[in-house]
Amino acid sequence: MTTTASDLDRARAVYAAGIRRELAFLKGTRSLGDLHARSIVLPDDRGLLVPLCELHADDPRLIADLGRWRAAHADAFPTQFPVTDAGTARWLRAGVLDVADRLLFLVCDRHGHPVGHLGFANALAGDRELEVDNVLRGEPGDAGLMTVALEALLRWGREVLGAQRVHLRVFEDNRRAVGFYERLGFRALGTIDLTRTERADGAVAFVASPPGTLADRRFLTMEHAPAPRDEGEILTAGPSMSGREVSYALDAVRHGWNHRYADYHEEFAKRFADYVGVRHALPTSSCTGALHLGLLGIGVGPGDEVIVPDLTWVATANAVVHCGATPVFADVEADGWGLDPAAFEAAITPATKAVMPVHLYGHPARMGEIAAIAAAHAIEIVEDAAPSIGAEVAGRRTGGFGAAAGFSFQGAKLLVTGEGGMLVTDSDAVYERARYLWGLGHEGDFWIGETGFKYRMSNVQAAIGLGQLERVDDLVEAKRRIFGWYAEELDGLPGLALSHEADWARSIHWMTSVLVDPDVAGIDRDGLRAALRADGIDTRPVFPAISQYPMWSVRQAAGPVAARIGATGINLPSGVCLRRDEVARVGAAVRRALAGAARERVHLSPALAA
Repeated sequence: MTTTASDLDRARAVYAAGIRRELAFLKGTRSLGDLHARSIVLPDDRGLLVPLCELHADDPRLIADLGRWRAAHADAFPTQFPVTDAGTARWLRAGVLDVADRLLFLVCDRHGHPVGHLGFANALAGDRELEVDNVLRGEPGDAGLMTVALEALLRWGREVLGAQRVHLRVFEDNRRAVGFYERLGFRALGTIDLTRTERADGAVAFVASPPGTLADRRFLTMEHAPAPRDEGEILTAGPSMSGREVSYALDAVRHGWNHRYADYHEEFAKRFADYVGVRHALPTSSCTGALHLGLLGIGVGPGDEVIVPDLTWVATANAVVHCGATPVFADVEADGWGLDPAAFEAAITPATKAVMPVHLYGHPARMGEIAAIAAAHAIEIVEDAAPSIGAEVAGRRTGGFGAAAGFSFQGAKLLVTGEGGMLVTDSDAVYERARYLWGLGHEGDFWIGETGFKYRMSNVQAAIGLGQLERVDDLVEAKRRIFGWYAEELDGLPGLALSHEADWARSIHWMTSVLVDPDVAGIDRDGLRAALRADGIDTRPVFPAISQYPMWSVRQAAGPVAARIGATGINLPSGVCLRRDEVARVGAAVRRALAGAARERVHLSPALAA
């Protein structure tokens, strides 16, 4: 995978925006109910990491405790001064709450009592770097709680904030602290000489020593380098959930009824339409429902044909059948695995009403050519954009190229609501027709004018979706980063071909997929999956050529490209929270499987020759 300067600049901008957004969201909390929802739950119900926020700025009891803790551990801080409650309140405001890239959490035990604090600072100073900050145990109590708390903080920093490097500074002579960090996987990088100075206000500060000056103390710089995990199952998919989604969902549970029954529903729809770049969005119970409504919205019905790619999930064609129409299958491209424009054009008949390109596994279909062919034949486009939120063609996001599109928020997708989907359209007529049918054909009071469908998404699901949507660019970059790791691990291995993005597309790499050539690799797709399964690595086969399912009214031969991809493709673990060491573990398992197959071929070759 070739990463351009533009890609790097975009990734850095997304990271910086995400840091500012997430930290401001947590620090802006003003109610206790919201605070608990936005906290990090420690493993085994050991307690919570509670973000220091606006709610604490006028809490004299907590401010007094913070000051007392600092006074008792003054020697651990590079700046030491007489501690007062007023000074602590000023520090909380100017030194924490008003600093865009700094966040502290209170460490609360299982009863909710604060016993210390820790956090991150300088989160915008480097490229995906976080500095561990203000780790302090203020009260005695639960043994090992600070260890659990820092481990949870590190995990949150990587999974939610997207940090790739975590480091800290600690006084070299503070051996207890140094040992604590070493046990947690931090390693020493070097030292910084410090000189003791006295300020006019009476504070003592240790600052970087001028060249040639003897050091009074030293900072030890340390970087987190946890041991790779070589045990436990690595799953194919899995979402990232933050305090934002929990907070919104809890608010919907508490207040989203009666007059507020659609608050999150409407906001999610509006914001999603804005993100895709269309005028209308309608939250649905599934992407299948969204596609069904989109087809009905353009008038698809009995006697019509709709062209769908032969490589997709069955829901694409099912939506056509639900309309009483006939799915006609066209082959896909080897590059990107989307609908082949030439195969699409060859499948057009006088009965063709629409085409449904699929942006498979997050890679967009070749929409420029598809749209031109559709326009030339007066054929409508309904995009199956199920797994492609954020994918682009020529700077335009998927979902905005046709009369309508459907997205999926099923639990394995990049943006999740558990189950659910979204219909999007620029057409007022399509939107009004789809909304009417979506609402059971309801025309007022309890009068129903036409048989419709119960396709509405719940308000609670929409609350989760809104939280996810506000983080969607971070999630896209995480998926692209994971693909880059796989490219480092697997590119160049004999008989394997990663599904790189085409040069005209920007894929979100919802799934990192690989094709296995058994003649070269010495092992087939199913054999490689079995070898990975034995190493605790979950995979999925790529969809088969769906034209071969038995229930279609019109039988077709499988598209040759779709058949080949369906028979040889694997979706590798691609969950948005996947770590670099887990990808390395997958890569090592793949290499072992290929090496074992090669040894077996050498062993068998004399017998074969005989």
